[in-house]
Parts: sequence; structure tokens; C-alpha cells
Amino acid sequence: MIEQRPNRGKGAALRLGFERALGDGVDAVLTLDADGQHDPAEIPKFVAAFEVDPRPDLVIGRRNFRTMPPTRRLANELGGRAFSWAVGQPIPDNQSGYRLIGRRIMAATIDSDESGFEFEVEMITTCVRLGGTIAWVPIRTIYAGAPSHIRPLDHLRSFIRIVRKARRDVNLPIDEPSGPG
Repeated sequence: MIEQRPNRGKGAALRLGFERALGDGVDAVLTLDADGQHDPAEIPKFVAAFEVDPRPDLVIGRRNFRTMPPTRRLANELGGRAFSWAVGQPIPDNQSGYRLIGRRIMAATIDSDESGFEFEVEMITTCVRLGGTIAWVPIRTIYAGAPSHIRPLDHLRSFIRIVRKARRDVNLPIDEPSGPG
């Protein structure tokens, strides 16, 4: 067991786990949020998606936004569009914490200084920048009526910053949308 005391954020906790996993020589780690929204029974979907040839660098659980509370649904849909623009390819769910992360992405993100949810967004940016492969698996999300701990204004400011950073990191111009046109 690894403990992080004091709590330095989700990104720092993930990197600490990645360091251990890399040191132990594992091929990948699977993460799921501890808030009870992800069903561990779906782990075999991630393993199956990773076992293909060639292996993806990152497998992300794709939530069904239609089942989310309206405010979360709107935030995820708009955030998904902005982030997809930033990295120049469709990213259907950049906030899902249910992931299988391959060794290459763990190693490439170990020196990140992102401490919160931004680390997981940066993980996708890193994969895209390295020309990596992302696989998606549909997952159900369990909403038990618990209130969100997200502070909307702070989250929005952080998300805008990480989207701009993603755009720069994948070497796309910030002022021009990519794609056909």
C-alpha cells in the first residue's frame, strides 16, 4: 500500500503509484476513482482492450453523458469539444478517471507538475503528442446523489489553462481550430 501524507492531490498520487509500478516492472496500471462512480466489475473491458495487438498506450472509460446530472453533462460535453479542438482529434471523455495506463505513458508523465484533475487531461495530451494510441471502452457511471466536490469557477479556470497548454504541447496554433474547413 502507498499512502500520500499530506494529501498533495490526485495527480501527485497517481505519479507516486506510477513510480512504484514502473519500479516493479509492470506493463500497465488500472485506475478508478474512489468516489464509487466506477464499477470494478468492468475491469475486464479494460484488460481486453489492452490485450490487442498492437497494444494501446492508454485505455479510457467512456461515460454515457446522457445519464449524468444536467450540469455535469453540459460541462463534460463542452469540455470535450474544447479539449478535442486543443489536441486536434476527437476525445470523447477527457475527465474519466477509469483508465488503464501503459508503461510508456506512465514514464512520460512522471515529471508532470499537475497536481489535480489536470494531470489526467495532461496524460491524454502526452499520449497524443507522442503519437500514442488511445482506446475507449464504454462504462456505466454510478451517481448515488452525492454532491460534487468540484468548485465550478476554479475548475473552469484550470480547465481553460490546461486546454491552452494542451494546444501548445501538441504544436497546434491556439487561435485557429484544426480540422477540415
